[in-house]
Amino acid sequence: MEDISVFDVIGPNMIGPSSSHTAGALKIALMARHLVSGPVREVAFRLYGSFARTYRGHGTDRALIAGILGFDTEDKRIRDAYELAKEAGLKVTFETDTQDQDVHPNTVLIRLTDAEGRVHSVMGSSVGGGEVVLKRLDGVAVNITGSGCTLLVKHIDRPGALAYIATCTSQWNINIAALAMHREARGETAYAELTIDSPAPSSMLEALRAHPLVTEVTQIIV
Repeated sequence: MEDISVFDVIGPNMIGPSSSHTAGALKIALMARHLVSGPVREVAFRLYGSFARTYRGHGTDRALIAGILGFDTEDKRIRDAYELAKEAGLKVTFETDTQDQDVHPNTVLIRLTDAEGRVHSVMGSSVGGGEVVLKRLDGVAVNITGSGCTLLVKHIDRPGALAYIATCTSQWNINIAALAMHREARGETAYAELTIDSPAPSSMLEALRAHPLVTEVTQIIV
């Protein structure tokens, strides 16, 4: 009988033994990858709770790397994630924390360094059934599920920024299903999180980036 790896266990829309520990982990990393426009040169994963205790046995480590590489949950290359990361020149490190009780048990903090040396941090949790939620972006508390299409606009929290974002969606006929605002403090870095009914075209994304108060625009489609 042929040996079967955990990465040969195929379930609904995933490869791996656990929707929380593989599919969910990959989705968190894939959403984090969308926040970096260019190549990722280095990624550090800090795993909490159940992720920290079982990440090698359940393939969470490979799933996380695969998400950073841009793979989806059905990609059979997940099993070769370490080797493919090395080929891509991606430096990967893992550390664990089983003591912190203030986070969901399936939580990971991801620090990504791009080719220019800029660092982004993302904390996300796998909440079951392959569903995930991002809880912090670069230190700002958020609540992003990645369901459908999410448009994330990082900007300076000043009058006119949100009005301009809404104007752009109207001009490009993009319907907003939900809108949430997150900010560090009044007048500091803020995020507008828009759940939209259809992907925004590149021309709209460029128009958003052109505004002086907007610092980053990311579209997440998972």
